[in-house]
Amino acid sequence: MSDDFIPIGGMVPLTGASPGDGREFRNGIILACEEINRRGGILGRLLKPSFADTGTQTAEETVRAARRLLAEGVHAIIAGYNIGSQNSEYEAIADAGIIYIHNNTLLQHHDTVMSDPVRYFGCFMSDPAEYWYGQGFIKFLSWLRDSGQWRPDNNRIAIVSGPKPYSIVIANAMAQAAEQFGWRPVFPPRILRRIPGDWRPLLDEIRAHEPAVMALTHFFAGDLARFHLQFMEQPLPSLLYLQYGALHRSFSELVGDKGRGAIVGTVIGLPRDEIGWRFFNTYKQRFGPEATPEIGCQTYNSLHHYAIAAAVAGGTAGPGGAEQNRRLAGILLDLPYRSVSGTIRYHPLWQAAVPYPDATNDPSLGLPHLFYQLRDAERPPALIAPEPFADAAFEAPPWLTPT
Repeated sequence: MSDDFIPIGGMVPLTGASPGDGREFRNGIILACEEINRRGGILGRLLKPSFADTGTQTAEETVRAARRLLAEGVHAIIAGYNIGSQNSEYEAIADAGIIYIHNNTLLQHHDTVMSDPVRYFGCFMSDPAEYWYGQGFIKFLSWLRDSGQWRPDNNRIAIVSGPKPYSIVIANAMAQAAEQFGWRPVFPPRILRRIPGDWRPLLDEIRAHEPAVMALTHFFAGDLARFHLQFMEQPLPSLLYLQYGALHRSFSELVGDKGRGAIVGTVIGLPRDEIGWRFFNTYKQRFGPEATPEIGCQTYNSLHHYAIAAAVAGGTAGPGGAEQNRRLAGILLDLPYRSVSGTIRYHPLWQAAVPYPDATNDPSLGLPHLFYQLRDAERPPALIAPEPFADAAFEAPPWLTPT
């Protein structure tokens, strides 16, 4: 085995608003490197990770992190999400000609890659774009209603967005799909330019509309926890949806058992199947009981897919090695990967993962859009959709259950 390491970069938010997620993204890369190296690395070369903090995930911080890793000569950059960068880091990466796999969940990724596929050949998004959250949530609601699992009092839905483009796109997609499925937004998506410390005035305004559904598309776990605790002071008679961040362990630590009944969605998570549970237990054993494998799985998947494609392509290359990395990128496009999260199959034009059931009806050809329902704080959230991945049934939230 060669002593020559393959340097792998990780761009992760270790400070700022999402350090919890950043730690999990780092953990996922570390675990994947350890597993790949135990199996002999990539064609006999071991992987060596290096990390750069993206802080508050601004364009400036993310570009700085990418340039630092490129200066170290990394052959690939793996990232969870860096939402505020809005693809600005693509330029330095495209100039270097290396592979970049991230989970930014941005529709803008489609536009950037399709605008110049030759230049951005190495940029991949290993989860579906945020747009699918909105459309998929409305389909999920309608499935609950039409299957008789939940009988809403009316067809009204209140949609509130955080200030990030990610959240705004999701909220607008919800509103656009709502009427098609028989739902009526009580107002246009309420886009908050800053996140309030006191959510009560907004909740009072929404309460006057008596919606059957309340959806908040902001995603920082701490902000969601503050919102949820104030919601529970005087709960709306509504099904409550919280975006992605409520899956994080830090959310449960803050809200405790008051979180029970809330719905949380993610377009990349951890199904409760044999593969998912095995990863769940391995991850907890490696990083401790407080770790969140539902988030760490993102970078873990990306690095394993990269390693397989690199081996098939005959090796890796660092900055300046665009010819070899184009071969590697072609393998990523041609070779779907059954990850611990489900099948990652990159769309040939978008170079982003295709979602199931939002864009394909075949669960073997898409990454499942997962809907969880929070249970007791010490238990993993129950996965209630989609089939065939669900392992639990929907339960009416306790604030909707007659006493």
